[in-house]
Amino acid sequence: MLDKTLAIILAGGVGSRLQPLTNDRAKPAVPFGGKYRVIDFTLANCLHSDIRRVLVLTQYKSHSLQKHLRDGWSIFNPELGEYITPVPPQMRVDGEWYSGTANAIYQNLYMIERSEADWILVLSGDHIYRMDYAELVKSHIERQADVTIACMEVLLSEAHAFGIMEVDSESCIVSFAEKPEQPKSLPDDSDHALASMGIYVFNRQLLLDALHRDHDNTDSSHDFGHDILPSLIASDNACAYRFGCESGRVSPDRYWRDVGTIDSYYEASMSLLDPVPPLDLYQQDWTIRTYQGQTPPARTVPGESGNEGVFVNSIVAGGSIIAGGGVNRSILFSGVQVHDDAIVEDAILFNDVIISEGAQVKHCIIDKDVLVPAGETIGVDREQDRQRFQVSDNGIVVIPKRYSFPGH
Repeated sequence: MLDKTLAIILAGGVGSRLQPLTNDRAKPAVPFGGKYRVIDFTLANCLHSDIRRVLVLTQYKSHSLQKHLRDGWSIFNPELGEYITPVPPQMRVDGEWYSGTANAIYQNLYMIERSEADWILVLSGDHIYRMDYAELVKSHIERQADVTIACMEVLLSEAHAFGIMEVDSESCIVSFAEKPEQPKSLPDDSDHALASMGIYVFNRQLLLDALHRDHDNTDSSHDFGHDILPSLIASDNACAYRFGCESGRVSPDRYWRDVGTIDSYYEASMSLLDPVPPLDLYQQDWTIRTYQGQTPPARTVPGESGNEGVFVNSIVAGGSIIAGGGVNRSILFSGVQVHDDAIVEDAILFNDVIISEGAQVKHCIIDKDVLVPAGETIGVDREQDRQRFQVSDNGIVVIPKRYSFPGH
């Protein structure tokens, strides 16, 4: 079954709502949780689900992502027919960049045709979750489906942001609407709707035929949600697969997050610091793999003033040093330094950020390689912050990578 399954991860999105974190990297390459990249969660799901043939379709500012795949995910054996292969746009069709999720796969149909796969698993590289794809493919085969869509229940008030499905008593899909203005609720629950997770299993020939038809349709936006799925549901056996119903090693916590905005990214990150986090990064039988550089252990040391370095309820990655400063409810990636009398609170600091003496940083995200000068304040005066940086709807200040403060 799984040796006849090809996974295709869509990882070429612009991620404009995550700027400036996506100014120099693709959305799936955005750091998360103190040591990971967002795409690590989808790739770890493939690894634990015994999916060993994976294509990663890249496009937008893909260097960081491709480097991460090389350094952290060169783990399969090509001699056994296993691979994780990044596929940038090759302009094999029409001489154009990818113009939609469906078009991205259409431009690489030759890779599907030569794969000898019977089933195509289409995934997104920019969501945070654990899922056993083997159970999804098994369900697809057992139900003799033509296409299976993984789905979850969402609040009706939030359903307009998703592809929404109607299903019958056998969980066969009877209609699909992408981001409807008036989404339909579940028959037995007026407060919730059934939303697509952007995870699909297709019979190979069905997908090939559907993508050819879509390419020939000049009115199509070449998107799975808007174009491919509605047409297939009208004519083929389309089944819904409820997220969280899989058996085996995955905890049925039904955790899934689209970290597509600064606020959703910040909230998902900070929830890792809850006493019982909704996503357990310490689950031993479903670990999240990533690339990790060879760094010394994190440590706290007294500063020059004699103050002890302290951190409370925080994630602190290897190579970080808290030298006389205080860190509270924050996430520090590798190589961060927090110096004498500095305060870091409710903050996310990417690799090699330096917080100098007496600085205060709160309610913020600071990208890589930023030196915050001595005595500087961030997240204290919102109006001052808005004049210098991007501030999210919820008041999270974002400092771009390698930002240089005036005079420093």
